Amino acid sequence: MDWDWQFVWEILPTLLEGAKITVIATLLGYLLAVALGLVFAILRRSHNRLLSRPTAGVVEFVRGTPLLVQLYFLFYILPEVGITLAPLVAGVIGLGLHYATYTSEVYRAGIDNVPRGQWEAAKACNLTTRQTWRHVVLPQAIMPVIPALANYLIAMFKETPLLSAITVLELMNQARSIANYNYRYVEPITLVGVFFLVISLIAVMGVKYLERRFGSHGKRGRAAT
Repeated sequence: MDWDWQFVWEILPTLLEGAKITVIATLLGYLLAVALGLVFAILRRSHNRLLSRPTAGVVEFVRGTPLLVQLYFLFYILPEVGITLAPLVAGVIGLGLHYATYTSEVYRAGIDNVPRGQWEAAKACNLTTRQTWRHVVLPQAIMPVIPALANYLIAMFKETPLLSAITVLELMNQARSIANYNYRYVEPITLVGVFFLVISLIAVMGVKYLERRFGSHGKRGRAAT
């Protein structure tokens, strides 16, 4: 099949709209993942078993089930119990919840690397638990793991085609609709690949910058201890 540039220019605005939805879903899902992941990490370290054990169970359950199944549950099953979510909202929640279980492990690793002496020093200074977490532990735990957290942004971006299963008009869904309507698959699917490649390369450069910026911070912190 010959490549048709005129067809490309005709479908480009629709694909760009799909790319915008893809980026929005990724960014919103990522913000949810990094925020909820931190909550999971802190709750799993709680001495209260009524908090730590259920949290651990939820994390393991979500990690052990496919993202696609979780998306179907949010969009198709929840309405059966009276909870109806818009496609994009369900997609963002699904992505955020799924990847929060992975970012929580990154946070846990960062928290575990905070020297025990820092906890003891905070206690000696009569800091409350909240003050210890906010002013002592989290600043030291989060900075070194920022590059690892950023890697999940790229992974999440590559998972967004799954959102088409719940009718989100993201990039892949738009391309498939165009292809099915016009019976031309080469141009839209190729453009999807190009879009994903370009955005992924930009994201990879951002991650490498964060690795240089915050990776060295983590090394200096360990050297200082």
